[in-house]
Amino acid sequence: MNSKQTKTALITGANRGIRYAIAQGLLEADFQVIIGSRSLKKGEIAAAKLNSPLVSVVEIDIAEDDSINKAFNELNGKIDRLDVLVNNAGIYPDNGFNILTIDRDLLIKTLNVNTFGAIKTTQIFLPLLEKADKARVINYSSGYGQLAGLSASVPSYCLSKLTLNGATIMLADALASKNITVNAVDPGWVSSDMGGENAPRTIEEGADTAVWLATIDSVKDSGKLWRDRSIASF
Repeated sequence: MNSKQTKTALITGANRGIRYAIAQGLLEADFQVIIGSRSLKKGEIAAAKLNSPLVSVVEIDIAEDDSINKAFNELNGKIDRLDVLVNNAGIYPDNGFNILTIDRDLLIKTLNVNTFGAIKTTQIFLPLLEKADKARVINYSSGYGQLAGLSASVPSYCLSKLTLNGATIMLADALASKNITVNAVDPGWVSSDMGGENAPRTIEEGADTAVWLATIDSVKDSGKLWRDRSIASF
C-alpha cells in the first residue's frame, strides 16, 4: 500500500533499457516503482537488480486487454492510487521493410502495441490515476513520430508513434477536467537494444525528461511532446 507521502509510478516494459533507467531515476526520487513486464521472470530479475523495498513487479502485456485488466485488478488491491503512468513498452519490427513492402498484419501489430496499448492502459488504470493528486501520464514517443521525422524506411514504427502523439493530445484534452496531465517524450536516438550501439545518447539521457516530468512539483503543459525538458514540435 502506498502511503500519502510516497508517490507511486507504473512503468510498462520497465525490465530493460530506457524504462529501467526511468525506474532507477524514480527510485532516487523516493517513488514506489512498479515494473510492468510482459515476462514476470524478467521483471523480477530487473527488480532484484534495483534492490529496493520500494520496487515491485506486475505482469502486463499491453497488447492484450485481458492482461492489462489482470494487472489493474492485482494492483488495485495493493495501492490506493497511481501518481504516474509511464507508457513505455513498445516494439520496433521494421527491419527489412519500407512503406511499399510492409504488410497490413505488421502495421496492425505495431500500432496495437505502441499506440493502442498506451491508450488502453491509460483507460484501464484511470480509476487509480483519478485518486492521485495531479496524476501524470507520460507516453514514450520518438523523433520518428514527428511530422518532420517520418521515414519511409521505418513505416510501422513511425506511424505508431505519429498516432501516439495524436492520442496524447486527445487524452490530455479528455483528462484536463480531472487534473491529469498527459505528455509525450522523445528520448532521442539512444544506445539500447532498440536504438543500437551506435546511438549517441545514453539510456540515462533518454530517461531524464520522463523522470523530470514525473517528479517536478507541477506540470503546467499537457498534450505536448517533450525532448530534453523542452517542448518540441509534433
